[in-house]
Amino acid sequence: MSTADPADQTTSPFGYRDMPRDEKVRRVRGVFDSVAPSYDRMNDLMSGGVHRLWKDAAAARLNPQPGEVILDVAGGTGDLALRYAKLARKAAARRGGEPATILVLDYNAEMIAAGRAREAGAREASPELTWMVGDALALPLPDASVDAWSIGFGIRNVAKVEEALAEARRVLKPGGRFLCLEFSHPTSEALSKAYDAWSFNMIPRIGGWVAGDRDSYQYLVESIRRFPDQQTFKAMIEQAGFSNVSVTNLSGGIAALHHAWAI
Repeated sequence: MSTADPADQTTSPFGYRDMPRDEKVRRVRGVFDSVAPSYDRMNDLMSGGVHRLWKDAAAARLNPQPGEVILDVAGGTGDLALRYAKLARKAAARRGGEPATILVLDYNAEMIAAGRAREAGAREASPELTWMVGDALALPLPDASVDAWSIGFGIRNVAKVEEALAEARRVLKPGGRFLCLEFSHPTSEALSKAYDAWSFNMIPRIGGWVAGDRDSYQYLVESIRRFPDQQTFKAMIEQAGFSNVSVTNLSGGIAALHHAWAI
């Protein structure tokens, strides 16, 4: 998300509505302020735990290595970052090398706080992790400073997707890796209808029952539907200056993994 200049009235989608981008920033921040305490539990309930498999696949595709600097944007509670740390640690044990540096950045301090608490309670320490509150559209990092940039289920929430992609390209070293895991568009009509019925009828209800916040989960469902399909998003990544962009559909396209290389 971006702390956009209030004078900038460029519209941005918030669920099924379009609004000035600074208003979207404020509302999305409110959504995640609200859902932070129950975020991990809700992910399990909404996906039946399948999101864990998607994140395992994403981490394996990123293939973290010893000594790398990896930036996980919209990293929230650290689901991806903790996986990166574990994989980089295993690679270092096999062949040596310095520990990886994994920067977990999120716009919401509440999500970062939830992530820190989760890390503190984990069975295995992750000293590789550094937690940061920051903006995906104005990353607090110099040009060409990271080996890999990732985002999981967060790109649809930024005020301007193209600006987030441009920032990813800016901070990546030449040849650096880009990875985006996001909800997408089912590849079959039957699955699409079943998914719509589940997500629109049940996810907001579950959000109301478990998190006490039906409206935030209604927004999250709508934001998924408004996000570009796999091939459209692939073209956007290419336009941002990435090469060899690949798309891997997960669970029939309910989620998709976009991977690319910085030119």
